[in-house]
Amino acid sequence: MTKPIMVCVAPNGARKTKQDHPRLPLSAHELAVEAENCMNAGASMIHLHVRDENGKHSIEPIYYRPVIAAIRERVGDGLIIQATTEAVGQYTTEQQMAMVHDLKPEAVSLAIKELCPVGTEQRAEKFFKWLVDSQISAQYILYSVADIERFINLHALGVIPNKRPSILLVLGRYSRDLSSEPSDLLEFLHALAGFSCEWSVCAFGAEESDCMALAAKHGGHARIGFENNMLMQDASLASTNACLISSFAARVNKLGLAIASTPQAKEVLRSTF
Repeated sequence: MTKPIMVCVAPNGARKTKQDHPRLPLSAHELAVEAENCMNAGASMIHLHVRDENGKHSIEPIYYRPVIAAIRERVGDGLIIQATTEAVGQYTTEQQMAMVHDLKPEAVSLAIKELCPVGTEQRAEKFFKWLVDSQISAQYILYSVADIERFINLHALGVIPNKRPSILLVLGRYSRDLSSEPSDLLEFLHALAGFSCEWSVCAFGAEESDCMALAAKHGGHARIGFENNMLMQDASLASTNACLISSFAARVNKLGLAIASTPQAKEVLRSTF
């Protein structure tokens, strides 16, 4: 039986504002409502960015906690909540690690370039092992074939302790100006050939849905939402994140595949430790 496709919603990102989209969810209440709507549309995870009192990107636990509490009050255990460690040029590796130690989220995304710069492998190995021991689900973000090749080597060396790690492939950022094409995925899959992992994809622009559909056909999962794309497949502006997810879920069903429930998604994540 083909495994179900996990859908993670990335509803806002670190840089966008209401000027980019009037319905971009930023406050705790807005994010909680958006989380519920996206859950109902088929999402099993939310990739969470939070802002400070001035509306600026932050990874400080003091800003994460009220948002997580608001989402939990709204959806209970209906969504996996994944915190981001994204630096956006503001945070050092030490600050990123300290945030995770303090917040102890159930899931976290980690850019290998930020959390394990060349020459810091020993420190990173200790942190990554702590994540596994703490049962915090880590998703490692990879932007290029070079990232993939280094990641596979780090895994072989034991720096990445997960037996079957979870990774996110970011399509198109370096090959085009914030746009992606399905063909971007093929080079990444070639680089991953023979490597056992659970992989997801995010993409930019109106071809996001095509990229996600190709990933689904090859056994991958999808991260969808305003962080990377605000356009429907016909290039019209999406009214909400949930609209993007509903459209993708319908497409997955037409392919004869299934969208993962949250319990199924949690089971997949447990397999990545």
